[in-house]
Amino acid sequence: MTAEHGIVLVTGTSSGIGLATAVAAAEAGFTTVATMREPARAGALREAAERAGVTLDVRRLDVTDADSVTACVDGVARTYGRLDAVVNNAGVSNSDPTMEMSTTAALRANLEVNFFGVVAVSRAAMPLLRVGHGRLVTIGSVHGVVGQPFNEAYCAAKFAVEGFMESLAPVAGALGVRVSVVVPGFVPDTSFGVFPDIDRATVQAASGPYASVFADYLDRIGGQGWEAAGQPAREVAEVVVRALRADRPAFRIPANRWAAEYLGHKLADRDGSAVQTLARTWTGRPEPEPGPLPPQPHRPQSR
Repeated sequence: MTAEHGIVLVTGTSSGIGLATAVAAAEAGFTTVATMREPARAGALREAAERAGVTLDVRRLDVTDADSVTACVDGVARTYGRLDAVVNNAGVSNSDPTMEMSTTAALRANLEVNFFGVVAVSRAAMPLLRVGHGRLVTIGSVHGVVGQPFNEAYCAAKFAVEGFMESLAPVAGALGVRVSVVVPGFVPDTSFGVFPDIDRATVQAASGPYASVFADYLDRIGGQGWEAAGQPAREVAEVVVRALRADRPAFRIPANRWAAEYLGHKLADRDGSAVQTLARTWTGRPEPEPGPLPPQPHRPQSR
């Protein structure tokens, strides 16, 4: 893809990785359509673009609204006559840390943004991407490969994204569209947290039988050194831009060394025991001793 003539649409650009990606793509020569659910929140994005000396086409796109997705993609086609790349970045964090605290409605809402929203944008854009042999890049997560305790809803959505994109990649690739998932490390300069605005005492009080395990979990993750995991949003954005410009980008692209090593726990774990051992270190609970086998039904002896 020739960067100077590429049209890229980025979702979720009001902050964090999406904002940094929109600016980095424009700096690399892409005509960048920066989308968000509420364009009134584009102040930080516009300021960053002004500092970088680039121009962005800011448009509304709510990934959970089918009409909004269609209107945005069709509008890009009318304006530019093409669409060469999409970066699926829009997402929400998990706000209810245990399965029993999350309502079914909350779980569905998480999936609507983090999974079905990705599917909706990808599906709407694919006809245009096929014409130009373009790129479909999705911001994944280490939690889409390695399950994280007390992040069930978010992990479920990101696992679904991984499976969807991994299945789509060879099919889209046969028609010239390269599909990639960029997996960031921990990005502290975003508003995207493990538990946004969490009141630890309140959540623990509502955690029922999981309260003590949840307390251990928070102590453990709070006490771990995350320096190696951390990376600025701009660094992730540069990885995304390289994927957009590469002739043959890899399918799964860790954005830093920590993410690559973290993913290695799962990808080399054939029976799941290594990941489970790792997860137990976060809860401070050793593996329980196996209980007695259940009684077996009586079977008459045959002669």
